[in-house]
Amino acid sequence: MSAGGAFGGNRGARPVPPEKGVFPLDHMHLCDQAKKDYISCLKTSGHKSEICRHLSKKYLECRMEKNLMAKQDMSELGFRTDDKPQVSQMKIQNEKKE
Repeated sequence: MSAGGAFGGNRGARPVPPEKGVFPLDHMHLCDQAKKDYISCLKTSGHKSEICRHLSKKYLECRMEKNLMAKQDMSELGFRTDDKPQVSQMKIQNEKKE
């Protein structure tokens, strides 16, 4: 029999926390509109997340404002200060499809 614990785990090993930590779920639906806007954008853009980056940024900013996650500089989360909505690109892509 092995020296590990249940399911092959090592009982003596210390758990490693996730890189960004744990943050509470939005039980009070404080950022629901930002989340819905982002999901709607993904659906209309064919799940091209780069087109919806500005909405992703808004959602994360909302979570930080409502203390649902630790405040952090957006550049640490992969955003630049010059990130702008790519609405014009989305319109061009939609016009090509028609």
